[in-house]
Amino acid sequence: MATTSEIRNGLCIELNKDIWQVVEFQHVKPGKGNAFVRAKLKSLTSGKVVENTFPSGASLEVVRIERRTFQYLYKDETGYTFMNNETFDQITLPDAMVDAKELIKEGLEVDILFHASEERPLFCELPDNVILEVVEAEMAVKGNTSNNAYKKAIVETGAEIMVPLFVEPGTKIKIDTNTFEYLERVK
Repeated sequence: MATTSEIRNGLCIELNKDIWQVVEFQHVKPGKGNAFVRAKLKSLTSGKVVENTFPSGASLEVVRIERRTFQYLYKDETGYTFMNNETFDQITLPDAMVDAKELIKEGLEVDILFHASEERPLFCELPDNVILEVVEAEMAVKGNTSNNAYKKAIVETGAEIMVPLFVEPGTKIKIDTNTFEYLERVK
């Protein structure tokens, strides 16, 4: 058990029969009334993000989560299959448990979050950014930069990303897995 004074980013709590990770929080002390904590929580089972308010001093059920590194192998009708690089055990997760699935490429190392006491997988998290090759890009029209210097491109996983005009097919680019935004060209 913990109280609201112990809330921090990344803390996992059990609330309404679900496991939530604190994404963002703020202690609020209004001029009139009691203090409270406003928190943005992400469900580790569904990926849904909600805002919740806790009265100051409220008790929270803290859940211990283990983060283990796995390598992505393949996707089939049962879900996404990953392999533990240390034990070589394989695990298959359903679509709902995989984050940013449009950017997953064979061999990519990901973190799978496990409920420590129950030993069950909760969620698959990709690294902050991935490097993928552009396979198709719109033609850049010379002088067409009055409002927007970006064009659509499709990367090797099939995801559509907005990229600068100089990016051509065959270019490797770094992509933010949280926002799906182009970060930089990779050599």
